[in-house]
Amino acid sequence: MCSLRDCVAHVLGARMAELPDTEQALREWLAQRGLGLVPVADPAAFSWPGPFLARGEREWAVLFGVPPGPVLGAPDGALQAAYVIADHEVRAASPGMAPVAGTVTAIVLAPAAEAPLRSVDRALAIAGRGLEGDRYADGTGTFSPGGGRGRDLTLVAAEVLDEVGLEPAEARRNLVVRGVDLDALRGRRFRVGAVECMGQRRCEPCAHLQRLTQPGVLRALAHRGGLRADIVRGGELHVGDAVEALD
Repeated sequence: MCSLRDCVAHVLGARMAELPDTEQALREWLAQRGLGLVPVADPAAFSWPGPFLARGEREWAVLFGVPPGPVLGAPDGALQAAYVIADHEVRAASPGMAPVAGTVTAIVLAPAAEAPLRSVDRALAIAGRGLEGDRYADGTGTFSPGGGRGRDLTLVAAEVLDEVGLEPAEARRNLVVRGVDLDALRGRRFRVGAVECMGQRRCEPCAHLQRLTQPGVLRALAHRGGLRADIVRGGELHVGDAVEALD
């Protein structure tokens, strides 16, 4: 059983003892820290790649991902209310210009949505589309109908998979890389072997991924699910290719 207080503490990483009990006092506590609870107009239809607070008939939960799944608690019935914890002052988020260098350890493809993935030694990267033989290059991926940037290529860190206990194919990302700070590639051009890419945003986990893998994946990969990127200049990718930032 989760309360609003439990959920706020989870999202902020705060100790329960620090938070007041009542909702009004909790709002004041957040305001003192430059934060607020922003109500969601349509809780049942809401989803975004970040945590938000949701209430069913009585129980609260923290939901995460697109589509959303619970990472703390579970709503009891249809969502009646939802809130995002927001900063009063919106600042431009910048990943910085950290140096990036690493190696491709696996290339993974799937011919269609939810199809088993297979590891290959090489793959042809097609600018503006994806990897030849992969569902997103063919427009048949689960999220292909949504369109938008960051659909061509997905990457995930081997170190994270080691920690979570997932095999490369289970992560359902195209490239597994080692020694790379993928967050540092958001908003930057980078090269994988001879292929040039543009990092777009985090590839956050979702309830769909958890359904296809194992319980707990959603929470374990939160903010560590990898990177979505566009392919700017195509070419052939190989296991062992170097990954390096271009700016």
